[in-house]
Amino acid sequence: MAKLKITLKKSTIGAIPKHRATAIALGLKKTQKSVIQPDNEAVRGMINAIRHLVTVEEIQD
Repeated sequence: MAKLKITLKKSTIGAIPKHRATAIALGLKKTQKSVIQPDNEAVRGMINAIRHLVTVEEIQD
């Protein structure tokens, strides 16, 4: 199963509260930090909501 490496590239300081909460729910707390999440529809939807704040890479197991 593929996984996604998600990196927070921009700060959430100026973001709307819903986007800030989405970043925290993904496990992103600080800029330039990365988390690895499973590649599923729920995670893809969260990434789509904050696509202007993050970069995504696919990782094969």
